[in-house]
Amino acid sequence: MKVSDILRVKGSTLFTVEPDDSLAKAVEVMSERDIGSLVVMEHGDLVGMLTFREVIQTIVANDNAVGSKTVRGAMDKAPLTCTPETELDEVRRMMLERHARYLPVLNQRMLMGVISFYDVAKAVVDSQNFENKMLKAYIRDWPEDHEEQPT
Repeated sequence: MKVSDILRVKGSTLFTVEPDDSLAKAVEVMSERDIGSLVVMEHGDLVGMLTFREVIQTIVANDNAVGSKTVRGAMDKAPLTCTPETELDEVRRMMLERHARYLPVLNQRMLMGVISFYDVAKAVVDSQNFENKMLKAYIRDWPEDHEEQPT
């Protein structure tokens, strides 16, 4: 399974901010949309990722207030990324190693979407459920009078 398979099911709705937007505005968008991340874009290029982790760290460092901080001051300036062709096993490894909950998906420099740890876990569970159903159907349809052939 590849990242493109997740994006096909998930869709391509993206929420972005610019680095000079206020952090307060970004937090408001995250709250209104019930999302845990925003892709930070500048002049059509990915320049960072803002997640609730960076927001919380910035608030704590700023005496428990958002204040007049900008997205640029809080964002991860070097987010982990993947491509639509990246295998799901590789994505899981990458996310676990870097404790990343969100990965922007880039095709060349074009942003194709964002996948979350939840999306990856759901894809794995859905795949396992499908395999289980196929195995149960195979066993159910196995002829009763079938004898195993000696090897």
